[in-house]
Amino acid sequence: MKKSISIIAVVLMIFTGCKNTDQNLNADVEIPVSVDDLKLRPIEEFINTTGTALPKGEIELTSKITAYYYLENNPSAGRPWQLGDRVKAGALIARLEDKEYVNSIKLETNELNLELSESELKKQESLYEKGGVTLKDLKTASINFANAKTTVENAKLQLEKTRIVAPIDGVIVDLPYYTQSTQIATGSKIAKIMDYQIMYMDVQLPEKYISAIKPGQTVNLTNYTIPDDTIIGSITQLSPAIDSDTRTFKGKISVNNPDLLLRPGMFVKADIVTNHKDSVIVIAKSIILSRQRGKTVFIVDRGVAAERVIETGLENLTDVEVTRGLAKNERVVTSGFETLSNKSKVKIIK
Repeated sequence: MKKSISIIAVVLMIFTGCKNTDQNLNADVEIPVSVDDLKLRPIEEFINTTGTALPKGEIELTSKITAYYYLENNPSAGRPWQLGDRVKAGALIARLEDKEYVNSIKLETNELNLELSESELKKQESLYEKGGVTLKDLKTASINFANAKTTVENAKLQLEKTRIVAPIDGVIVDLPYYTQSTQIATGSKIAKIMDYQIMYMDVQLPEKYISAIKPGQTVNLTNYTIPDDTIIGSITQLSPAIDSDTRTFKGKISVNNPDLLLRPGMFVKADIVTNHKDSVIVIAKSIILSRQRGKTVFIVDRGVAAERVIETGLENLTDVEVTRGLAKNERVVTSGFETLSNKSKVKIIK
């Protein structure tokens, strides 16, 4: 009997020892987490919309006469103009030659007639001062001079039709091909030039934001082809009227595009900044847990997780301002928090 009791005691001691070992192991388990040291940084609250970027200036150059076509060289590249070339206002894009047309203008003859008319006018003015001619003679000379001047100006305008010149700074976005010296008809397209260093967007905005959006507000614009660049624009115009069918109101956004990152016709995502704060505590919205007592996050202090109730302020799609509950330089858990409980031991892996 004593031997049986001894055996039972030994078994109980082994079982109790194993249980205590398991408890100690459980107590020492460290949950792996990633943390972020909290720094003060800015946050923006914005309203998101989309639209199509359009150029500030756009002009299509066409032939106003039937003539022989000659494409000119880009002086900066030393070759004929091409699609995508930047042009300055006044740059010669192409020449149109037609000797019969030029001869019919009679520019040289008209300029000589202008010189004679001017000499005659001066002569009549001198004689009139001396009483040598009547006022009618002087006015007739003045009319002849004015008519000759107008004729020369019109002749020069007619000759300008033989020169296809860029009227604005911009980029060549269309350049139909014609064989050099081939004859093209009146109305033929020569080139299309767009100025998109400054662009604009027409957007439709939900009615509920009519009191939040105001002219002058900053707009951050992005396109999927330039994900690492944000283009800055601003609200320039807002319609006070609500569309009864769509329950939206119209807005116009001006976009600064000095590096030509945005291209005409691009579909653009626009974030209209309605509020902004500098130097506040900002965390990702994805790490916030919803508890009965409110919003909470976990911080790590001396290897132990602590759950904090927080209050929030400004927020956008990804981030939120923390107005109470966290302090600068505290380490907030950014991953692994799903399995944490208050006072859990943690192991920082990142």
